[in-house]
Amino acid sequence: MDNVNLTDNFLIAMPALADPYFARALVYICEHNDNGALGIIVNRPIDMNLGSLFDKIDIKLEADQLSGLPVYFGGPVQMDRGFVLHRPIGLWQSTLVVNQEVGLTSSRDVLAAVGSAGVPTEILVTLGYSGWEAGQLESELAQNSWLTVPAKPAILFDLPPEERLSAALQKLGISFAQLSDVAGHA
Repeated sequence: MDNVNLTDNFLIAMPALADPYFARALVYICEHNDNGALGIIVNRPIDMNLGSLFDKIDIKLEADQLSGLPVYFGGPVQMDRGFVLHRPIGLWQSTLVVNQEVGLTSSRDVLAAVGSAGVPTEILVTLGYSGWEAGQLESELAQNSWLTVPAKPAILFDLPPEERLSAALQKLGISFAQLSDVAGHA
């Protein structure tokens, strides 16, 4: 598993993954390198929408069509901090460029732009993120905790959260029901 780079890939939690944070999770990997990996769970809306989040952080949300968008549980790290996955990338103070189309921004300026101008238009806002130390994700992959598949922006931005996991699995030609909770090694 050396030199594997899963940036811009989905991680699909296997049924045997018992961690309650990641059971049935679809994680979008935003960065993966020798230092570890960073991703966000993209199929776990929480009981909050953008309208109420913007009220809490005192930013006016002028684009009414965005106020009902869900906020997501991005992972168990820094759950009090917001992260915005968006397309297009734009020019924000603190953006991690994932690919030529998608960025992950943690600075407030992207939220201010969403609030005032409604841009970027394709966004997924999370509280928290998922992180792995150097070698940790590779070890979990070797233990068959995750399946991987190249990500597709349409799954992130065009589908409702409850359809994202099955859409990612369909890219592999399988359904969740076909996955076994028993890992095998040849």
